[in-house]
Amino acid sequence: MKHALAAGLIALATPAFAAPAFAAPDLASRGETDSEAEAAAPKPAAVVADGIPPVPQELVEATRPYFEYRTASFSEWDPETRAMFVATRFGDTTQLHRVAAPGAARSQLTFEAEPIRGVSVSPGAGDVKLVSKDIGGNEFYQIYRLVDGRLELLTDGTSRNGLGAWMDDGSMVAFSSTRRNGRDTDLYLMDPRDPSTTRMLAQREGGGWFVADFTPDGGTALVGNYISVTEMELYEVDVASGAIERLTPEGTPVAFSGLQYAPDGRLWVASDRGAEFKRLGIFDRETARFEPLVEEPWDIVGFDISEDGGTIAYEVNAAGQSQLKLYDVPTGEVREVALPPGTVGGIEFAPWGELGFTLVSNRGAADAYSVDPATLELTRWTASEMGGLDPEANVLPSLVEIESFDGEAMSGFLYMPDPARHPGPRPLLVNIHGGPEGQSTATFLGRNNYLINELGIAIFYPNVRGSTGFGKRFVGLDNGPFRREDSVRDIGAFLDRLEQDPRIDAQRIGVTGGSYGGYMCYASAIAYGDRLRGANCIVAISDFVTFLENTQDYRRDLRRVEYGDERDPRQRAKLKEISPLTRADQIRIPLMVATGANDPRVPASEADQIIAAVRANGREAWHFLAQNEGHGFAKKENADYFLWSSILFWQRHLLD
Repeated sequence: MKHALAAGLIALATPAFAAPAFAAPDLASRGETDSEAEAAAPKPAAVVADGIPPVPQELVEATRPYFEYRTASFSEWDPETRAMFVATRFGDTTQLHRVAAPGAARSQLTFEAEPIRGVSVSPGAGDVKLVSKDIGGNEFYQIYRLVDGRLELLTDGTSRNGLGAWMDDGSMVAFSSTRRNGRDTDLYLMDPRDPSTTRMLAQREGGGWFVADFTPDGGTALVGNYISVTEMELYEVDVASGAIERLTPEGTPVAFSGLQYAPDGRLWVASDRGAEFKRLGIFDRETARFEPLVEEPWDIVGFDISEDGGTIAYEVNAAGQSQLKLYDVPTGEVREVALPPGTVGGIEFAPWGELGFTLVSNRGAADAYSVDPATLELTRWTASEMGGLDPEANVLPSLVEIESFDGEAMSGFLYMPDPARHPGPRPLLVNIHGGPEGQSTATFLGRNNYLINELGIAIFYPNVRGSTGFGKRFVGLDNGPFRREDSVRDIGAFLDRLEQDPRIDAQRIGVTGGSYGGYMCYASAIAYGDRLRGANCIVAISDFVTFLENTQDYRRDLRRVEYGDERDPRQRAKLKEISPLTRADQIRIPLMVATGANDPRVPASEADQIIAAVRANGREAWHFLAQNEGHGFAKKENADYFLWSSILFWQRHLLD
């Protein structure tokens, strides 16, 4: 595959909440004794658990099956052996593995302390394999060549870098980097066999630049500039001269998700130009006209073109569940692959025609699959371990649809515990996604299945206004500081509906969320404190002004588009007004805050200041800090300990 996602555009993966399969002991509602303290589980060295009780070993043992699941994400095909490269975890972090055939053993290729989430293989012979990694979650990714199990550094070791596309002949690869000034993302070319060949392709301003593809002859680079979830600019750069030409007209924001030249040189894109949802079609580079050829009632969120250009595989996001379809270019025929309920990602054709991808649902963690385009036969390549548990025992979600305070239609996924095991009205945890340009989907809940299956806690994942997947109008409904609290009011509308559900105990509801969802967690604690029992807010924005001032330079302008510009006095005043820190005295319910010390997106200071304010008001606040993590917890020992601490929090405040 010649395409690689720029590291700067990797979506936030919010921390997983997890899930055991036995009677769950009530370990936090009673007072700690000396014997219990002696039986406490070891705390990871990098974790600071401020105000958090010791985790009893009894809880560790009870949760063990749910915490020992694995996932396997398809990364790329190996053109040399026809094997798959997958990312999975055997130790504490995700690493790169090769799977020689369906059902074959996973052979580990990287052995790093930090996560390796995928590989970019040179087209053709596949002789070069590139990976990227950061240190402690700081997101200053470096690019490495993988040679005999060792990583050879190709970038400068200090700037932030993102892999881009390969030329079709595998001779050169593009990447983005902030090496020039630490803020702007410029574009570079390199023969990774000899990093001294590195040269600048285009000097740019801003943090959203990446190389999406090259024309088949390698003479022209397709360049994108990500402005916001609803706007991306497209350019072409002459590789020899560096001359750059804008393709998309100014003044008309358009979104794209997928940019690829076909073997015949035509540029295929998925775009919402002229429509509410993204359609698949051809972008005319001369006239800047978009000709949609495939239209669905939902967004087409990704696609890949076969080596011969005759077939395009594309993914449809149908209200948070995926549909995988094949489009025959000569005839226009569309065929759908039969998949179980869930989501797919990373679709890629092999040179020999097979289609690889990742499939995930709550009844099966992420695993690697392939499809034969001729027969549509589905083949499973990996079968990730579920800690000995039967994944079929995990509940599937139901779709909850409401009208919000202003009549706006929206929905979310509700996971209810088995009523035979957990009769009567159940406590509820509202889990709000980050972004805000994200979406709650029908996916694997990981450790959170423990809360549902064993503690009997229902979990609801709402998609408030501003979520993606519901059209470009909907995603823009929360933009700027003056409409930001409308999304908080959406949570109130969801609570109105859920509190009327006889299966839910309206007196025992809590809220959680990460990143922007963490802001929503704080804001919900303030707005609906009389209806909630506790709030667990993760890598969360507490003050929009300090967040915008302290987030990394390369992403500040991208966030101003969504939240507002703190340099403008009127917007700054409103940003301060709606910030949870400003109203910390109104947080009266128990609070848990979790963060990573190296977070480049939402700095750890956002947690420090609200913890101090809440405690100064005499209120309870637990503080979980992982000193070797960034925006979420990528190391298993930290993620485990965070979930154990969260379980103690909810047992004390939701299950009493």
